[in-house]
Amino acid sequence: MRYGYWLPVFGGWLRNVEDEQMEVSWSYVSRLARRSEEIGFDLTLIAELNLNDIKGPEEPSLDAWSTAAALAAVTHRLELMVAVRPTFHNPALLAKQAANIDHISNGRISLNVVSSWWADEARKYGVHFDQHDDRYARTSEWLDIVDKAWKYDHVTYEGKYYKVDDLILQPKPVSRPRPVFYAGGESEAAKNLISQKCDAYVMHGDPPEKIREKVRDLSARRERWGLPPMQFGVAAYAIVRDTEREAREELRRITDVQQNAAGYQNYQQWLANTQLEQRVSLEDYSVSNRGLRSGLVGTPEQVAERIAEFEDAGADLLLLQFSPQLEEMERFSSQVIRAGARTLARAV
Repeated sequence: MRYGYWLPVFGGWLRNVEDEQMEVSWSYVSRLARRSEEIGFDLTLIAELNLNDIKGPEEPSLDAWSTAAALAAVTHRLELMVAVRPTFHNPALLAKQAANIDHISNGRISLNVVSSWWADEARKYGVHFDQHDDRYARTSEWLDIVDKAWKYDHVTYEGKYYKVDDLILQPKPVSRPRPVFYAGGESEAAKNLISQKCDAYVMHGDPPEKIREKVRDLSARRERWGLPPMQFGVAAYAIVRDTEREAREELRRITDVQQNAAGYQNYQQWLANTQLEQRVSLEDYSVSNRGLRSGLVGTPEQVAERIAEFEDAGADLLLLQFSPQLEEMERFSSQVIRAGARTLARAV
């Protein structure tokens, strides 16, 4: 299992807790990223939203791409999975920008391709907002151009949404055959696109049995395209404590729903502009990306057992959230990642 985490570009992950002791600043996230690769984390996901989805639109949030470029220069091992929304980025220009950051990082950049959902954000920033299936059709063309630009020169392409004529991009990325495309989504349009044109499927939080079904589904779609196996990641919010009672007390604290909290302003809009396979309650939404449904709540032993179930289900990457991030990542590293490595070493 690889261990990744969400970079707290929004100042936290909890809609019911105003101050999570995570400053929205370059100073905090750079310290966090450098420490994370020292304590066993493999990847950080840098989310891209111009407005703060967690604490409310009036609160600050960090820009994903300038943050990624800066992190590329101060980290050494960490994979930088940067979220990108095709509606906000011309594909040829983004391919150029990402290739440059890939060189700065010596081949550690990857893309989490997100087909957008927040109509108000697009309106405020002057960006056209497509309907659901149109967003995925646009993403399909966008992926074609980025892929070709990274592999070939003199690329000509004309689709409904994008056109390039004799595109030349140099230097090409360090990563071969290209930086990894990650993507998530639960609609038929999303799953068909991802299985055909991406390398990895990232899923909202769910129990291992649900994840097993999704892995089987996407693997079967992938086989029908005649393509090699995909990677599979799962979002999860982790609470590790010495006793189960302490873990459950923390869970109750963070899901004490305050429906007037600023982070709930876009709840209905999020539901309206996504096509989810199951209902998301306010309690689920109190932590982002359905992370509590993954069930990484309990003692170190209980959490380690749950991770083993995800591995058995076919997941090979966990995208974790913690609060407060730095302190809880230290705990998770010591009590779960390193403890598991010690147990494996003794078994060998």
